[in-house]
Amino acid sequence: MTNEATSSRQKPSSAKPLEITEKVRVLCLHGYRQNGESFKSKLGSFRKHVNKYAEFVFIDAPHKAKPMEEGAEPQADQLSWWFNKDDGSFKGTNKNGPAFGFQESLKLVEETWKTQGPFQGLLGFSQGACFVGLICGLAKKKLTSIKPEFAIMSSGFLSGSLVHKSAYEESVIIPTLHIYGLSDEIIPKEMSQELANHFKNVEVLEHNGGHYFPATSQQKQTYINFFQDRLQEYLENLELQQTSNAAFVEEQPQNSEDVSDSLEESD
Repeated sequence: MTNEATSSRQKPSSAKPLEITEKVRVLCLHGYRQNGESFKSKLGSFRKHVNKYAEFVFIDAPHKAKPMEEGAEPQADQLSWWFNKDDGSFKGTNKNGPAFGFQESLKLVEETWKTQGPFQGLLGFSQGACFVGLICGLAKKKLTSIKPEFAIMSSGFLSGSLVHKSAYEESVIIPTLHIYGLSDEIIPKEMSQELANHFKNVEVLEHNGGHYFPATSQQKQTYINFFQDRLQEYLENLELQQTSNAAFVEEQPQNSEDVSDSLEESD
């Protein structure tokens, strides 16, 4: 483990460069008190690292976050996916609370997945990463129409809301990348590690910083490797589907004469 950044997996440098003909598409979910545009801006360097392999779509949560100062007006650009405290606020470390507004947010993401797709992956930060973990668990149990093929979770954690506990009953097998800071004081590393333990096909990227999505030169190769693998899988699946569809078409009778000929041959 190095002092700067560590990854649970390294790729040999002799690997052949991938011929790029497509990109995977990733739906991105921002953190608490963020919005789609601010999250997109914060991920500028990250997106440059992997722009060759992936396209990212950012959306806004449907709820305004509670003002930080009592009596102040909610800010239009400070949003939340749901609230887990009785006062209508959210705190990642809160346990056994409600999940006010969650179903509305889930419906929004499901609708986006359907209307702006196809998407292959999900990416989330903090509350958004918690949401991504929940969606993966719900998808495993076939309780959502979203079917992610991979996921990236930065500063993620397991939801403490009582209604969400059932989403973690089964381990999830899709490839995931979990990113967290060793000095994160908002979501301690142990909480992100607990989320990662819920998945089976896991890669972990630690950094020495706090509560943010890192995108320095230390993390660049890990991101590139992860998205190269996801794109390779996507292209291979496309090729398999095309081959399967072509074989199906070839097997179909072309006209009524072919149908009668096939019937006569079977008699």
